[in-house]
Amino acid sequence: MIYLRSFLYLLFLIVTVMPWAIVAVVASIGVRGTPLYWLCTGWLRLAIWGARRICGVQYRVQGLENVPSAANGRAAVILVPKHQSTWETFAFPAIMPHPLAYVFKRELLYIPFFGWAIARLDMVHINRARQSEAWRKVVEQGTQIMAGGTWMIMFPEGTRTPRGSQGAYKTGASRLAVATGTPLVPIAVTSARCWPRKSFLLRPGVIDVSIGKPIEPAGRRPDDLMREVEAWIEGEMRRLDPEAYPPHEAPASP
Repeated sequence: MIYLRSFLYLLFLIVTVMPWAIVAVVASIGVRGTPLYWLCTGWLRLAIWGARRICGVQYRVQGLENVPSAANGRAAVILVPKHQSTWETFAFPAIMPHPLAYVFKRELLYIPFFGWAIARLDMVHINRARQSEAWRKVVEQGTQIMAGGTWMIMFPEGTRTPRGSQGAYKTGASRLAVATGTPLVPIAVTSARCWPRKSFLLRPGVIDVSIGKPIEPAGRRPDDLMREVEAWIEGEMRRLDPEAYPPHEAPASP
């Protein structure tokens, strides 16, 4: 049943993304910025809805009050989530109350339809093979994007990690936070419980999303700042998904 449901979900994504992406690309001729972002986010909401209806993948969010709201002017933040699955890539724009700009590898632009649509959005796509050039692009575009009111989102581990594991936390997000004076918001996500990395077999269950309090960068060094992010995320992961970690195992030291 899992194989059949997963196949139907994959088919659902393919069938829906094609017309949605075409509409987004055509609309981008005259519509850009926030309106185009919310148009594209509509498909991501549909993808999360499809995962729930077809594959039984539910989710629950705690700590949403820790991100800025309309009441406090929606100040800029940099979201730094745990990365285990494709699910959170789809889900965060659907969950967050404000436009997001991802930092992602440019190869995603080559994916038919999906890549064409995200190429029209205000995102930061980088060449990982040219790290110094990539960093300059993140700072320049990230500063400009956040000045316009959009939130940045960067996965500190850089790539998806298996359930129960811990990747190397890189300092790109914390360096950007220090350079721009923007708070980091750590997020723990148990998405691999239902959608493992490098797999398209979705299992029914509940994904927990826990949003931590903003961490201010003032007077901090990027590596110290990222260690605090890592400690919170990995500790929260062990609270949310204890069966994925060996008993009494502490998060690995940075």
